[in-house]
Amino acid sequence: MAEVVALKPIQEGPVFSELTDGVLRITLANPPANALSIAAMAAFQAELERARDDRSVRVIVLAASGKVFSAGHDLKEVSAHRADADRGRAFFQRTMADCSKLMQTIVRHPKPVIAEVDGLATAAGLQLVASCDLAICSQESTFCTPGVNIGLFCSTPMVALSRNVSRKQAMEMLLTGETIDAATAREFGLVNRVVPREYLVQVVNKYAQIIASKSALTLKIGKEAFYAQAEMSLADAYEYASRVMVENMLARDAEEGIDAFIGKRTPEWKGE
Repeated sequence: MAEVVALKPIQEGPVFSELTDGVLRITLANPPANALSIAAMAAFQAELERARDDRSVRVIVLAASGKVFSAGHDLKEVSAHRADADRGRAFFQRTMADCSKLMQTIVRHPKPVIAEVDGLATAAGLQLVASCDLAICSQESTFCTPGVNIGLFCSTPMVALSRNVSRKQAMEMLLTGETIDAATAREFGLVNRVVPREYLVQVVNKYAQIIASKSALTLKIGKEAFYAQAEMSLADAYEYASRVMVENMLARDAEEGIDAFIGKRTPEWKGE
């Protein structure tokens, strides 16, 4: 029987976490919009930071409750600060800084992060999906960067979006603000798989368990190297990846994995 551990957030915030067989599921529970308010981003950040050095966490799944995955930033919260003496500048700067930190934490996290999307992911909500290593969505899911419709270009979501899809596809979404369906999102490369809603959790869990069965050290090395080399020239990328490969080969887990493969047995990972 799977071991399930319900975890309380480090600080108050609209998220709920549950650890099952090495898979930490962090659920955004701030319906109906599941907005990425200051409190929601802080709660997400706290859970991710706690999971960083927790050896019992092998894979992280980001999910949401309700019909909307996330509608992005809380526009009511944002608008309320226009009455501030600086017309909201300080609050807007804090919002963008917190959001940028959260997205970079996901990308740089040593554990693989999977987005489980069921519903609308818009603006910073889409940014959250695009920042994850993998994304699996239901057939009913939709995606958009609609800021242009309200006079606010989705510049920060653009960073994650443009690193997932082609420039023409990214600009199509950013300039029109129109919604794309799940099939188009997969065609664009924004999500990995589109599945019937009733099988979404099952499919995500299958992916998570497959990944969780690998060496945690190897996954950490590989994820870090993937994003690092993506920003380099071809020659620099090969030089860097070769150094990473050599160090990886010297790791005990690599030695164990190769010996297990040759001996036709299941490897016993030590994380070193």
